[in-house]
Amino acid sequence: MIAVDTNILVYAHRSGAREHGRALAWLRHLAEGAAPWAIPVFVLGEFLRVVTHTRLFDPPSSLEEATAAIEGLLSSPSVRVLSPGARYPELLLDAVRAGRAGGNLAFDAQIAALCREHGVSRLLTRDRDFARFPWIRIVDLDEEPGDVA
Repeated sequence: MIAVDTNILVYAHRSGAREHGRALAWLRHLAEGAAPWAIPVFVLGEFLRVVTHTRLFDPPSSLEEATAAIEGLLSSPSVRVLSPGARYPELLLDAVRAGRAGGNLAFDAQIAALCREHGVSRLLTRDRDFARFPWIRIVDLDEEPGDVA
């Protein structure tokens, strides 16, 4: 199974993003395919924070646009939302230590720990900081969806 990081959702949502076309193609491939794919629950909140932020986008997405985008993703029959389970606190601490993930990198550790808890080893992202976590294989937008999904 492959999980999707926030930046991919943002690129697919914001038509002005340089990566928009590739991100949208990837999400369509995942959402319309039969293979299970995942969105870490923390990514949903971060997506809302980023695309509606007035200092990041001019104009930012409206709450209606942002929530509709999430609803569209969640309507895919093959998507799974990864939520913390009983092992999550232990795995989060392991991720912080393994990735030396203090400060802003602690958010990445949350996603890495959640993926680990659910046995997800691949993450579609442009964030190279995930290379800090040895159980995560970064899948780049430039890879062909059929090759890794």
